Amino acid sequence: MFSHIVIFWTNPSQPNAAEALIAGAEEHLRPIPGVLLFHVGRMVTDGRHVVESSYQVALTSVFATRSDREQYRAHSAHERFKQEIYALNCARCLVYDFE
Repeated sequence: MFSHIVIFWTNPSQPNAAEALIAGAEEHLRPIPGVLLFHVGRMVTDGRHVVESSYQVALTSVFATRSDREQYRAHSAHERFKQEIYALNCARCLVYDFE
């Protein structure tokens, strides 16, 4: 199993950036073949100091293999998401991949 987690900090000049990221991920990324589990949503905190709360949106994708994740990254829908959604709505992101 291969997990891919992306943390997004939105572009402050785009007031609906979080909604655009979530909708764009649902439209472009969820349908890509090879994804076993897909979840995208807004940051939630319960006030504990160990909970990171500086970001606005996070995405988790789980794949059977690293190769499946590589095919996902190379997919044209992933490229469209990066160019059309991410580029406009994100200030930065951080990626965590693990097996």
